[in-house]
Amino acid sequence: MEQTGPMGQDENERENAGSRPEDEPGTGVVVAFGRQMKLLRVQAGLERPEFGKRTGYAPQSIGSFEQGRRIPPPRFIDRADEVLNAGGVLKALKDEVARAQYPPFFRDMARLEAEAVELFLYAAQAVPGLLQTEKYTRALLTMRRPLLDEDTIEQRVASRIARQEVLNRWPAPLISFVIEEHVLRRPCGGKAVMREVLERMLLVGQKRNVEIQGMPTDREDNAGVDGPFTLIMRKSGEQMGYLEVQGRSILLTEREEVRSVAARYGIIRSQALSPRESLGFIEKLLGESWTPGEPR
Repeated sequence: MEQTGPMGQDENERENAGSRPEDEPGTGVVVAFGRQMKLLRVQAGLERPEFGKRTGYAPQSIGSFEQGRRIPPPRFIDRADEVLNAGGVLKALKDEVARAQYPPFFRDMARLEAEAVELFLYAAQAVPGLLQTEKYTRALLTMRRPLLDEDTIEQRVASRIARQEVLNRWPAPLISFVIEEHVLRRPCGGKAVMREVLERMLLVGQKRNVEIQGMPTDREDNAGVDGPFTLIMRKSGEQMGYLEVQGRSILLTEREEVRSVAARYGIIRSQALSPRESLGFIEKLLGESWTPGEPR
């Protein structure tokens, strides 16, 4: 079965695609949470400054949470529930509020990614979100057209970096990246920003559960000509394919289609540099990106 809908391969792709008013901060579950929290705060006889002091947040942030203009982080929700003696009422909304931090098309993918036992990613447009740095992510989001507002950019940066916890999860998922050379060379945000990304790749690439491979531009054979995609393996053994183009995303669940995508990824891996060669290539790129006189 092929499913289409507001989902995306990676947050790098089409940040604004498929947006619906009820999915955005300022409406829906985020507003419901804010109103519930404000009611509990008033009933507890706490002004915003005092409540903020007890939870570790500024009064302005409390106001933004209550008005649904900002999405509260999980640690704040836990602390607010305790301070207000809410008995788990606020914590019960934590998962739904957390899902709201992602653009609508990516929310289901974020859940699948967090639960996956295997993730295989072929990247042909931008560095995968799991390997990005804050500055690189911010640079990508700043390039969006139409323009994103600053609050949305900061929210997206925070949510994308939070996704990287999957790299540290135990049991550790097996994660494989194949990244086109031109993606590694494109200095999004500037040379210094790209150096940070390359340095992060070297660190992540040392993890036992992670393999990073580069696809040289001069390869005459490249099975990735149809574009980027992700393969997800769930604990149940179910494998799915995930792809996106021009704001349209597709989740592949039909066995033959998924088998075809998995076979394609295997060929792509065989055509790319080996993980050891790739880390050496990334080190070479780091050297090329350094300008004499700059701090390393």
